[in-house]
Order: sequence, then structure tokens, then C-alpha cells
Amino acid sequence: MNEKNEKSLPINEHIRAPRVQVITAEGENVGVISRDQALRMAQAANLDLVMVTERGGEGVPIAKIVDYGKILYEKKKKQAEAKKHQKVIQIKEIKLRPKIGEHDYQTKIKQGIQFLTEGKHLKITLMFRGREMATIKERGQEMFDKIEQTFAENNLANMQFEKESKAGMNWSRIYILKK
Repeated sequence: MNEKNEKSLPINEHIRAPRVQVITAEGENVGVISRDQALRMAQAANLDLVMVTERGGEGVPIAKIVDYGKILYEKKKKQAEAKKHQKVIQIKEIKLRPKIGEHDYQTKIKQGIQFLTEGKHLKITLMFRGREMATIKERGQEMFDKIEQTFAENNLANMQFEKESKAGMNWSRIYILKK
């Protein structure tokens, strides 16, 4: 086992404190003893001395006599179990211009509707250039109203936009399909 790669507490000889408060594998509090004596106790039990906290109630580190390999195994198992239950959210993006042709608009929105029905989030970005920036509020709102109307026509009435951002020449909204 490579302890340096593991974000863990010091074990056995890596404990630098001269005195530690020791808790046995059975949970019995031995009290404050020297580190060497605690190491001998751990070796006699064929286990490891693991520092639990840097400062305990009496101002000295608390160390526990346990099987360190077993602790690492259980920790990795818990992390793997937590990772299994994690839900990954995918965000798909569609970029539109305010002067988009009707057929191009329908194609892009059709693709967006497919993303939403697959359970993905959809980010729609309106890109403005040059003189279009003068009418960004009006044209942008018109486009988003048209998009939301198209969603409603395609039986996506329980749609909401989660996040909106206006950064420079772009205006984006992230849409999610409520279940």
C-alpha cells in the first residue's frame, strides 16, 4: 500500500508525536502513553497504530489500534458505492442566430427536443453579432418566446429554464424537462 498517495492520517512509525492517547481495537481507552509503547501494543496485536485526530481532549493526538488495510478497503468500497448512485447530468448545446432560417430553426429545435426526451439538459445559446447587439433584448426575447412556444406545441409543457446568462454577445438558457 502506498500511504503517500492516499490522503490519510499517519500510521505506525509515521506518527511523530512522542505521546498519544490510545484506543484499542475493542474500543477500550488505554490512556496517554508513549508512542513506542503504543507501537509495541499494536505489533503485539498484529495490527496498526493509526492516528485518528491530531489533538484530543487532553491536547495529545488520539491513535487507534486497528487493521489499516481493512480500513482502506472499506473506505474504497464506500467510495465505489457512492459513485454507483451518482447521477451524471449531460448538457447538450444548440447555438442559434437571430436571423436563422425557418428550416434550420426547425431542424435544431427538433434535435433539442430529442435531447430533452432522452433526459439531458439543453442549453440554447443565441449568438448576436455587430448591429444585432442593438436589439438583443427584443430579438432575444422573441426568439426564446418562439422556442418555448415550439416546445409547448411538441407536448413539452412541463418545461422550465433553469439558468439564464447574458455574456457579451451571447444569451443562453438551460432548459430541463420536469418529470
